[in-house]
Amino acid sequence: MSAKGRSRAPLAKPKPRLSLEVQYGVAPARLPPPATLRRWATAATERDAAVTLRFVGKREGQTLNSLYRGRQYPTNVLAFAYGENPRIDQTNARRGTRPATGDIVLCAPVVRDEARMQRKKLADHCAHLVVHGMLHLQGYEHDNARDARVMEARETALLARLGVSDPYADKPPPRRQGSTQQQR
Repeated sequence: MSAKGRSRAPLAKPKPRLSLEVQYGVAPARLPPPATLRRWATAATERDAAVTLRFVGKREGQTLNSLYRGRQYPTNVLAFAYGENPRIDQTNARRGTRPATGDIVLCAPVVRDEARMQRKKLADHCAHLVVHGMLHLQGYEHDNARDARVMEARETALLARLGVSDPYADKPPPRRQGSTQQQR
């Protein structure tokens, strides 16, 4: 209660802020525009974040995947989480949280091919990968079955709010460690 005998309403938790830079290392034709990418990234922002989202071609995608993951092919999405960011650290110090900072790289040709093969709208597939990358920058992982379930459930809930269907609906159940399947 305050000095005058009235109780104070609890303070609302401030919405996280997102600083987003969008880069197109390939022609942006048919790729989502920055405003749409911002909407998707904001939906997945759980704490203040400074993010660069870059669309690349196959060559740059393969180079990055090779350098940072040791894989000799381009992949759909890469997320690179970094340490502190002085632009937003002061606000977060007051809130007691550390901002999410990093880069999300989408390989446009791979994303287009996957969307076509999975019979998904390109925009829906991009939304999924942006949300996926944003969650990685905030500490979500899918290295084991439990973490994968948590991350996939969060992705599915966020995408539903964006009007995107569950990207894991047709996913086969994970195989158990040590199980064998006979080839026919």
